[in-house]
Amino acid sequence: MFADFLRRLTAPHPDPLDDGDARLALTALLVRVARSDGEYAASEQAWIDQISQARYGLGADQAQDLRQRAETLEAEAPDTVRFTRAIKDAVAYEDRIAVIEALWQVVLADGVREAEEDALLRLVSNLLGINDRDSALARQRVAKG
Repeated sequence: MFADFLRRLTAPHPDPLDDGDARLALTALLVRVARSDGEYAASEQAWIDQISQARYGLGADQAQDLRQRAETLEAEAPDTVRFTRAIKDAVAYEDRIAVIEALWQVVLADGVREAEEDALLRLVSNLLGINDRDSALARQRVAKG
């Protein structure tokens, strides 16, 4: 189901994603970070749903459906480096900054900052073209809010 989408996303020069595909790719990235510590907690899933509802104006059922499709995409997606670089090439910078904030929300959702999650978020931020300072500021905004 997602093979064509992944092929388009990881093409040498991908076209910008339409809104629906960008939502799916970015939500899959949220799922990947949430799964990075080996535990995909219900609190992390709930945060992903809340993020989707707030960012995209979705209802609860729509957000859950998006997350479930993103879980499947994430499982089929290539390694994090290729997947994230593909998103960088296909998604506007402003959306990538917002994704870093959303990723921090997911990482902090279970109340525990795992070393694996921190390391993956540093890698993802860099691959998305977001510097460490902006990522740290995004984390601080999330932690305050």
